[in-house]
Amino acid sequence: MYLSTQDKPFFPRDYGDKFSMVKDLGFDGFEVDGRELRDHYQAIEKASAKAALPVRMVCGGYTGWIGDFDEERRRTCLEEIRAILERCPSLGISGLVAPAAWGMFSLRLPPMVPPRDAGEDRRVLLDSLAVLNDAALKTGARIYLEPLNRYENHMILLVEEAVSLILAGNFSQVLVTADFFHMNIEEARIEETLDRFAAHIGHIHLASSQRLQPGAGHLDYEAPFRVLRKNGYQGGFCFECRVQAGDPAAAYRKSVELIRSRLSRAGY
Repeated sequence: MYLSTQDKPFFPRDYGDKFSMVKDLGFDGFEVDGRELRDHYQAIEKASAKAALPVRMVCGGYTGWIGDFDEERRRTCLEEIRAILERCPSLGISGLVAPAAWGMFSLRLPPMVPPRDAGEDRRVLLDSLAVLNDAALKTGARIYLEPLNRYENHMILLVEEAVSLILAGNFSQVLVTADFFHMNIEEARIEETLDRFAAHIGHIHLASSQRLQPGAGHLDYEAPFRVLRKNGYQGGFCFECRVQAGDPAAAYRKSVELIRSRLSRAGY
């Protein structure tokens, strides 16, 4: 089990200083953007080694989406993800987080009629995941399929829907990223979903109910953490959130302390 974070605007720009600050804040891992990994691989590798802070995961940083409406963009997306996966083994990175899409279409916002029906959505996603599963098998990395909420995406909203695709394609290298912010909107009870689909969950994104740092909203963490611990979850917990204005570093440090305490109380 590890606790990591994505990059934040208040982190230093220099990678050495960035990794040092992340470690000082109480994290033991970093979740890097795929484009950053591609363009600044050597600087990231050097900073990670110097700070003794591993890069745990890649999230985003590629063109298009695995469920893109535009076929050329979808193919470009798959090629770029495949190239990112090839970078993962040398840094010990577990794999890459990927949603079906983000910001492309919502059934809850106008025009509310997608250009492709649900059956074709599923066919496209199964095709993309088959391509990426093969790429992941070759590199030893994994794909972490992430359901998003109804306002950011329309294809995969629930953990159950992500698992359905994994089972339909028998994808050995695909697991689910369970994001507490999205689950807070879409799932009836976060802990029940985590319990039911524990075997397929490989990564956790943490945020509060309004997407600020954990502890700034009304979400409970101890109960879901207890469910994960009961089911033997030993993957990562990564902060994917905005941070309150004022003194963001102090707020972030306090949030890390909160999550560490809840993990400890849950048995981690």
